[in-house]
Order: sequence, then C-alpha cells, then structure tokens
Amino acid sequence: MRIVIAGGHGQIALRLERLLAGRGDEVAGIIRRPEQAGDLLAAGAEPVVCDLEHASLAEVAQHLEGADAAVFAAGAGPGSGVGRKQTVDHAAAVLFADAAERAGVRRFIVVSAMGADREPSADTDPVFAAYLRAKGAADADVRARSALDWTILRPGRLTDDPGTDLVTLAESTGRAEVTRQDVAAVLAALLDEPATAGRTLELIGGTTPIAEAVRAAAAR
Repeated sequence: MRIVIAGGHGQIALRLERLLAGRGDEVAGIIRRPEQAGDLLAAGAEPVVCDLEHASLAEVAQHLEGADAAVFAAGAGPGSGVGRKQTVDHAAAVLFADAAERAGVRRFIVVSAMGADREPSADTDPVFAAYLRAKGAADADVRARSALDWTILRPGRLTDDPGTDLVTLAESTGRAEVTRQDVAAVLAALLDEPATAGRTLELIGGTTPIAEAVRAAAAR
C-alpha cells in the first residue's frame, strides 16, 4: 500500500513509518519544517513538506493522489495554546479529510484522544479542554462522511516504554497507559483490517496480542 501520514514527524508517526516501511509499504509523511526530513528518511518514509495550517485543499489533495490510505496523526503538541488546538487538531484534520475525499482515498484513520466526545469538566486545564473539544469536533466531522472508510483510534496515556504487543482495544476500555510503539503497531494493523471502518476504538495496554485484538474489534 501507499500510505500518507499527516503529522509525519510525530512520535507515533515516526514509529508507524518504520513499521510500514519495514513490511514493504510505501509511506509518505507530511511535515511542516524541511529540517525534519532527515528523520523521516531514516524511518524509511518519503518526507512531504506541507503546512496543514496554511495549505490549500488542492495542495493537500495533490499529496494524497495515488494513496491507498491516509492517517491523521498531527497535533499542535505540548506548549501550544488554545488557538493552535483549533487550527491543527480540528481544522487541519478536516482539511486532510476533505483532501482524502477529493483524491479518492477512502481508508482514513484518525489518532484522537480519550474523552473527546464529552464536555471537559470545569476543573480541566483550559488548554487541555480546548484540545479535547478540537479533537471531538474533528472526530464528529470525520464520522459524518460516507465517502471515507474511517476508523478513529483513541489511545490512553502515552508512554515511551518498549512495546509489548499486548493491548485492550474496544469501544470503551477505561483509562490506562499504552506505549507509543503499541499505538503505532495497532495503526498498522488497522490499515490491514477494513472491517474496522466506521468504528471509534479506545486503546490501552492489556493482555491481548495486537493482531487478535484488531480481528476481534473488526468482528464486533
């Protein structure tokens, strides 16, 4: 497959690029800064410089031409303010989905966040609350699209521990940790399982091998 990943320099994206390239897929990562290109090349991915906060629909769609799948793994990241949660976590996700539709790319996976469907509690940090609202709005937009075979993945608290290949993947898992490596491995498995289209799935560490967990999610 040819897979295009938005947020190609992110910690999950780089791990996913290594996995996909290692199994023989062709993978491109959309990055904002040219100096990030070397890290993508080292991961086996083609770097594509495109600022999703300012790019046109036609430009992004051009980068998606000929792809078999698209993964939105971009995020404003730690240290960004409320405004960039809206322009990256929401608006860029919508733009990427619009571009996928225009380019005829049906398989579309979003890396979202737990709690994105609920209004944050009153004591939630304002920036984190803005992040959850932006993710929730983006997810709602994607889920309304019949032209995309979408899957939304909502990982628990991310760690940099080594991957375990053991997870819990379900519509509701409760809150717990999951390694970034295991998130990347689940994303790779989801790309191979079209029967998970139309599903919003939470992901935490667990006791089920990833391949088995994805098969079970597809069967529900």
